[in-house]
Amino acid sequence: MKTFLAVMGRELSSLFRLPVGWIVIALYAFLTGVIFATQILRPGEAATMRQFFGVAGWLLIPVAPAISMRLFADEARSGTLETLMTSPVTDLAVVLGKFGGAAAFLIAMLAPTLVHVGLLAAFSEPRPDLGPIVAGYLSVLLLGMMFLAAGAFFSSLTSNQTLAFLASLFFLLFLLMVSLLGGYEAPVWLQGPLRTLAIAPRLTDFAKGVIDVSHVVFFLTLTGWFLVLTYLSLGSRRWR
Repeated sequence: MKTFLAVMGRELSSLFRLPVGWIVIALYAFLTGVIFATQILRPGEAATMRQFFGVAGWLLIPVAPAISMRLFADEARSGTLETLMTSPVTDLAVVLGKFGGAAAFLIAMLAPTLVHVGLLAAFSEPRPDLGPIVAGYLSVLLLGMMFLAAGAFFSSLTSNQTLAFLASLFFLLFLLMVSLLGGYEAPVWLQGPLRTLAIAPRLTDFAKGVIDVSHVVFFLTLTGWFLVLTYLSLGSRRWR
């Protein structure tokens, strides 16, 4: 646990030391603020943030790769990954610590959007239902963690941050395409698996305030799967 927290703290602080960390937070806050001002905080509109959460999750598609691209690729490029792997720190602690640092950064990035909840409660009557809001934030957090885990895996495969970013981005765009098509344009034998992988219907349920255990398990399972792949990818470096 001590080594995990050390790696996590190191990763989180490094994200805030780099300009890209602050740029990502500012850009996400600006884009979500525009959505809130133009789609939510309008006279006569219902006091709900459903539209906000419907878009906020998909805004993570370019943001998550920007956060995760340097997790392992930058270490490999600078040569510090070999030093880290030969130190008295297990590969599991490295993977979980770096992922934990990225996840903590994600939470810090989402924190400013809580202002929107306060504004909605202050200027709307009746007051918004907190259930769908809590479920919406949970959906964005789960989706972001899955995106970061996928990005960590692609970052572990290369020493080039740009390549890691593009690989993560195209993979997430593929998931978006699957969600939008819902498998209906695919061959019949592929429609079932593609609908199972579709993310959009799950996010819609969360935005309605429905916290389905199967949806939570879906996101956590994929997150865990990508972390396992990252662990195996990191371990394979010892065999080379």
